[in-house]
Amino acid sequence: MDMSWSADDIAFRDEVRAFLDAKLTPQLQRAGSLATSVYSDHNASLEWQSILLKQGWAAPAWPVEWGGCDWRVTQHYIFARECVAAGAPSVSPMGIRMVAYAILQFGAPEQKAFYLPRMLSGEHFWCQGYSEPGSGSDLASLQMAAVDDGDHLVCSGAKIWTTHANVANWIFCLVRTSKGAKRQTGITFLLIDMTTPGVEVRPIIMTSGEHVQNMVFFDSVRVPKANVLGQIDDGWTVAKYLLEFERGGSCYAPALQVQADQIARHAADLSASGAVSALEAASFAARLAAAQARIDVLETLEFQVLSSLSRGQGGGASASVMKILGTELHQHLTELALDVAGPRGTIYAPHATMPGGPTPYFHGANVPFEGEAWQAAAPLRYLNHRAGSIYAGSNEIQRNILAKAVLGL
Repeated sequence: MDMSWSADDIAFRDEVRAFLDAKLTPQLQRAGSLATSVYSDHNASLEWQSILLKQGWAAPAWPVEWGGCDWRVTQHYIFARECVAAGAPSVSPMGIRMVAYAILQFGAPEQKAFYLPRMLSGEHFWCQGYSEPGSGSDLASLQMAAVDDGDHLVCSGAKIWTTHANVANWIFCLVRTSKGAKRQTGITFLLIDMTTPGVEVRPIIMTSGEHVQNMVFFDSVRVPKANVLGQIDDGWTVAKYLLEFERGGSCYAPALQVQADQIARHAADLSASGAVSALEAASFAARLAAAQARIDVLETLEFQVLSSLSRGQGGGASASVMKILGTELHQHLTELALDVAGPRGTIYAPHATMPGGPTPYFHGANVPFEGEAWQAAAPLRYLNHRAGSIYAGSNEIQRNILAKAVLGL
């Protein structure tokens, strides 16, 4: 496998860098660099999506006829790496990077024509309705009911841990339309307008103090059957397809490398100032070097997957491997960052950062934070990234998948 970039790849990299230099404002860069989770500030995310849309880069992995880019696989990787390195805010993944692929694969022509352009423009902002109070990792046990009523399905139940439901106007849901011997059957994939009567959103405030997660209640919500994606009772097929994009649809290594480099710079500054002893500095350097070696291993795996995809081959079980390694490395780096932040990393100061949602119970916005912004972000990132090994299918589930698919257990 040739791991060097071609001349065309380098030219594309330079084009991306020039675009980022011209369009990434200081405020947008701050929103990306000081994000406290995988979700950037909502307004900054939408503004950046609008800028990318004008460039034609908002959804590069989509088919060209729907607004995507005719890029090589390596170009997608380079684009992701350069955006992270420049501090660009993330675009919300729920629409463009998740449900869009399900619509492209299973949607009727009129569904594609209605949803995709509005998703691309930001007119439709999506959230995901999978988990329920009694159905998390065991998603097939979900109970939110959708009863047949002529041209409509009448939905009643609840979804939980629904990211950005407080700002979304559309939600894609898994609902139960029938019950059979096999729990995966009888589940339907449904697109629901959040403004429909009977939909209620209640906030869940995370340990970081941010309002990003929500619980969504559905009280006899009437949804047209035209909003079913795929076939009634066969939503599990759609959901499994979509999960491939949620788990392995992006590369982890670029963001991890940027984080590790930032931690290394902060640690070097502390060591140079004499704030830590030589022994402490050496011990920390060894821990960081071990993490960087693991990131390099993950990047090699991602390059292998890129190579396979460029030859028209699938990634196989690599999505599960990448999800496990990527999320656990993210968690480990937040631990290292918290160590470097020192006493300032114990202070709750979300106003010094750019959280992915409001912090309704924080009342110290007028009190200046005397440390640096990265120190204020460290504890929030630590808390938020605890969820990384749970969402998109817990890492225990991913290991079960690998045990079956790779080891034959």
